[in-house]
Amino acid sequence: MFAPHPDDETLGCGGTIAKKTSEGYRVIVVILTDGRHAFSKVLGITSNPTPEELKQIRKSEAKKAIKMLGVSEESIIFLEFEDGKLEKHREKAKERVLEIVKRYSPIEIYLPSSKDYNTDHKITNQIVKQCIKESKSSPKIFQYSIMQKYAKVGPLIDKLANIIKRHIVEVDVSNFTTLKMKAIEQYKSQTSMISEKQTKPILNQERIKNYLANKELFYIK
Repeated sequence: MFAPHPDDETLGCGGTIAKKTSEGYRVIVVILTDGRHAFSKVLGITSNPTPEELKQIRKSEAKKAIKMLGVSEESIIFLEFEDGKLEKHREKAKERVLEIVKRYSPIEIYLPSSKDYNTDHKITNQIVKQCIKESKSSPKIFQYSIMQKYAKVGPLIDKLANIIKRHIVEVDVSNFTTLKMKAIEQYKSQTSMISEKQTKPILNQERIKNYLANKELFYIK
């Protein structure tokens, strides 16, 4: 599965990852950017931690969270393109992703939704789809959404459209929600306050609840 930033994989499909690994599937998690600018862009914090320090913090957190979901450390791939600048590195990222798709020939690929508002999410979606096409492979494609551009009405519209189009699948992860919550908690830089300059965490408890449903939703077209 492909994630734009460290934590997207756990928030978007942590339950599905845990379910797949429990069923004996090998899951490869690829994180495209390093997440270094989460504090500087969202909170205006540029020191203690610095972007470079946050990069290392988030990488360590990702390893802990993803391993908790059942993925071995050697199956976690960090491409480490600079957070927020994936467009600038599109060609190099495409080269790396294509290599991964060809190497592992996955039967299923999970990637962020094209409807997500974040630019890195959109570009990750475009890169992975292009690489699937160029690899001439035919995996099942599942798109997960972290935050739609029209978050308040988008999901409702999608559910109504699904009655006709059948473009959404639901994966029952009710047996793995507790594990998913524990994995999310490994991202302390996002869920708690690690800087004395912070007044709030990036991911508050109310927002985290949105990712802990008993069913994870994926767009299949």
